Amino acid sequence: MRKNKSLKIFRKLHKWPGIVIALFAILFAASGIVMNHRQTFSSIDVSRNLLPSNYRYQNWNLAAVRGSLPFKNDSLLIFGNIGIWKTTENPEQFTAFNQGFPKGIDSRKIYSVVRFKNELFAGTHFGLFRRNIIGTDEWHKIDLPVKQERIADVNLKKDTLLVLTRHYLLKSTDGTTFETIQLPEPEGYERKTGLFNTLWELHSGELLGLPGKLIVDLLGLVTILLSVTGLLHFFFPKLIKRRKMKQKPVKTLAKTFRTNLRWHNVVGYIFVAFLIINTLAGIHLRPPLLIPIAGKKVGIIPGTHLDSPNPWFDKLRRVEWDENLNQYIFSTSEGFFASGENFAQLLQPIIPQPPVSVMGLNVFKPVGEMQYLTGSFNGMFLWDLQTVRVSDFFSGAPYTAPQGMGNPIGANMAAGLVEAGDNAWWFDYNRGAISLSGKPFPQMPEEILKKSPMSLWNVSLEVHTGRIFEHLVGPFYILYVPLAGLCLIMVLVSGFFVWWKAHRKNKQKK
Repeated sequence: MRKNKSLKIFRKLHKWPGIVIALFAILFAASGIVMNHRQTFSSIDVSRNLLPSNYRYQNWNLAAVRGSLPFKNDSLLIFGNIGIWKTTENPEQFTAFNQGFPKGIDSRKIYSVVRFKNELFAGTHFGLFRRNIIGTDEWHKIDLPVKQERIADVNLKKDTLLVLTRHYLLKSTDGTTFETIQLPEPEGYERKTGLFNTLWELHSGELLGLPGKLIVDLLGLVTILLSVTGLLHFFFPKLIKRRKMKQKPVKTLAKTFRTNLRWHNVVGYIFVAFLIINTLAGIHLRPPLLIPIAGKKVGIIPGTHLDSPNPWFDKLRRVEWDENLNQYIFSTSEGFFASGENFAQLLQPIIPQPPVSVMGLNVFKPVGEMQYLTGSFNGMFLWDLQTVRVSDFFSGAPYTAPQGMGNPIGANMAAGLVEAGDNAWWFDYNRGAISLSGKPFPQMPEEILKKSPMSLWNVSLEVHTGRIFEHLVGPFYILYVPLAGLCLIMVLVSGFFVWWKAHRKNKQKK
């Protein structure tokens, strides 16, 4: 009697939450598979008109613009998530400058553009591209001496081109051949990584390289299969009953019903443990469960993707050469560090330093002798290395680090900066272009809007994190991942016990 009661409870916990979560589980799985293979899907775009209104550009928001570069004949290049566009120094008319980039808006995600020896060099998400200034040339990809070609920054040091990937610094004096430099470890270095990074790579499978990603892809397909067969199992009895009432044959339908249940059970009990582990890792990548693990460091698991001899593996973000200090300044996921020209000593942390959002530094510009303007989703700050002072760019107030866990998002979410002659504009992620000199930035031309869709990868990210539902539920979307994950775990656990009890019962009968 007691066993039958517990079995009924498990069946209810599996059935009704399972019906609710099935569609969301399919969305999680399908979007996760796309996210696991960004370059494979990079040529596929989605029109922003098909998405909720908060995904449509208004006043150059949503990180449309990251920076600018003065070009020939008083023209200006602006770049960012919209690619590269040429305009006049007094921005009015815009002309596409993306010829030669691979198909897809994701291939036109530009982090930095510099002019070096009568050529332009652009750092993109998928590599380094060059373009001749003279004539009507187009962009051509450069083969770099590194495996991971995601470019974090491109800059100049006198007559040397600096290319920063997420792992290494590359130097070139001719723009063709590159010296690869693995930066020395920082002072006080411990061979650890963030718990968040470990769970992120476990959730995506990247922890074990390509085989791990394929295993997680398989778990995604399994999730879709279990969701579809579970829904069919719910609707099959109703279909059979309806056919019986109409006095139609049900033998084939009943056979399909049993086959469907068999596949649902077999696949479920084989993969249930892996699905629970993957779901547990996933729900810790979003608030509120992200908060307690955000600053935690753990040892690197031997033999995994994170097990690299490079102490700066996937940590480098921006680079500047300071003539007065005669030092490199690196912005990294671990903070700001300085190094001499020959990298003979450990990298030294710079104290104090401006805050930088976990999403990275979007503005890093020298504005005076040993002075820098920094901007991220934490805000914009003036950083004076001479007076050892960090102050809010807008209010001028000295920056004071918050006690405990601070808000990762500031009131001013700096996504970019454009300078043209005596005019300057900064770009807030939500509000778009905001003038620093009084002159308004022109509205986005229709041509740019038409040629700036959203990549399938980014749409998948919005679906996977639940942000796609923000227009429906407001800020409560942040609970989508943890609640859906916990519901999915409950369905998996209860389903396993339903199968286990039924399986044991059948064995006893036999």
